[in-house]
Amino acid sequence: MPATDPNDIKNKMKRSDVVNRLKAEKARAKLKRRQRIAKEEEENPALKEERLKENVPKTLENMREMDETVVGENDEEVFEEEETDEFKQYFADGVQPKIMVTTSKRASANVYEFAEEFVSIFPDAELIKRGSQFEIKRIVELAIKRNYTDIAVINEDKKQPNAITLIHLPHGPTAHFKLSSIRLNKDIRGHGKVGPQKPELILNNFTTRLGHTIGRFFAALFPHVPEFQGRQVATFHNQRDFIFFRRHRYIFKNGERCDLQELGPRFTLKLRWLQKGTFDTRFGEYEWMHKPELDTSRRRFFL
Repeated sequence: MPATDPNDIKNKMKRSDVVNRLKAEKARAKLKRRQRIAKEEEENPALKEERLKENVPKTLENMREMDETVVGENDEEVFEEEETDEFKQYFADGVQPKIMVTTSKRASANVYEFAEEFVSIFPDAELIKRGSQFEIKRIVELAIKRNYTDIAVINEDKKQPNAITLIHLPHGPTAHFKLSSIRLNKDIRGHGKVGPQKPELILNNFTTRLGHTIGRFFAALFPHVPEFQGRQVATFHNQRDFIFFRRHRYIFKNGERCDLQELGPRFTLKLRWLQKGTFDTRFGEYEWMHKPELDTSRRRFFL
């Protein structure tokens, strides 16, 4: 009796023929099945709706481990914390953001090039070149006296920007992000020209208590009321704890179609630590810090 399992066939050429025949038979069976389903769904559209509803692909995102810190729609405890947290001045008192953007000491040309485009993201931001005699604690004191609400420090490694430290003033918190996948305007094909209008803001998928704090941090960097005539939108999209930033201009056509033009820059952030108060790596109290022992599973996320 001839062998039906290709692994039992010793001759390489015969084994290859059997494998190809089995693949062809499988492909024909799959095609017939798809044609049969398509015909049934054409006669009964409800079958297609039911199939699409059940046919949800499995991803790391929708298979993430359960997290007790996920914020619900009506989480009263979180709402109570928001009334007294460090961002209350922005959300409740209506304080307008004023942001100082600076760099590490003796920054390279590549860092300044990125910093100039980073400043353009925030309408009320100003790039201040950092003198070698100024430590971050001294910069924080000066910024508070000059009524800045936030500081962004762009760090570098091997003359390339590699991290961003955000400090909310005057009482913190401080967040440190790894910076990667940078694309400047000139590197984006067909990019648009940035206008002076205040952009709209989209914060997507910040679901945990930690993610909620980071989302409020980003929101406090932008003006309260955007200028819709500019049709500019800035997006911070969290996916598997990687925060992707994009900026676009949109235009509606015929009331149905929306076209997008990327303005740039684009980059990716990954939170490394969150600290209470302003910058203090020696005596500061950390709310959260990433450690290798926290990475117990590919399906465990913190934002």
